[in-house]
Amino acid sequence: MIRALFVGGTVDNSELDLDGKEPPVHYPPNTGGGQSRYRLHAIGKQGDQPVYAIYGAPDLSDEEVLRVADERGYARRFEAPPQALA
Repeated sequence: MIRALFVGGTVDNSELDLDGKEPPVHYPPNTGGGQSRYRLHAIGKQGDQPVYAIYGAPDLSDEEVLRVADERGYARRFEAPPQALA
């Protein structure tokens, strides 16, 4: 189980559990309606196992999403530093 953490937008500071071994690049994964989706910015791993995924609202920069994630202490909480996506 991977914990999805959201920064910005209407679901700011919300969380939910994701099934699967890797988080999707966008959440929700497929809206089919052209709706803006949250984009994956970083993954926190313990060893090779992802334990959390940080998603940012469409209008936020990588730097802003990672700054807010740092303020919220996700790395400390999950004992796994976030690895930004290239």
